Amino acid sequence: MPNYVRAVTPGATYFFTVALGDRRASWLVEHVDLLRESVMVVKRRHPFGIDAMVVMPDHLHALWTMPAGDAAYAMRWMLIKQRFAKLLRRRIAIGRQRSYGNGEVDIWQRRFWEHQVRDDGDYARHVDYIHFNPVKHGYVTRASEWPHSSFHRWVREGRLPADWGVAAGVVDGGFGE
Repeated sequence: MPNYVRAVTPGATYFFTVALGDRRASWLVEHVDLLRESVMVVKRRHPFGIDAMVVMPDHLHALWTMPAGDAAYAMRWMLIKQRFAKLLRRRIAIGRQRSYGNGEVDIWQRRFWEHQVRDDGDYARHVDYIHFNPVKHGYVTRASEWPHSSFHRWVREGRLPADWGVAAGVVDGGFGE
């Protein structure tokens, strides 16, 4: 198996996709409080900026900016995933989800996707992708309808209009009036 080499630039901004092992599960939104707690505990111990994030039922997308001199995002994701899995197992009975052959069993896909953001245009495209993801997947017709998204913070901060991210063909509440 080839060795995957991740981008590791201290202080850079990265886009991530992190998914559950069982893509039919919806634990991330059903137990979003546990995920939020897991992220905040790790963020307090190992600071990083969350520029944008959306939590979907079985996966999440995030845009993080790492502190100057620090590129240890993989360690942060490991800690978040471990904490969430531990808290979730305390809350609900989860059978054996995934075995990695070394005794490690987890609810998450073992790896995650990362992309180092190259420039302002790349950043903007990833922010849009994150905020539009619930619409793309058909969970809502407007980005503003999805509760588990940094979209709401971006609107409060005046960085996006409240009516941004509407599915094609949806006008005036979807009635075309």
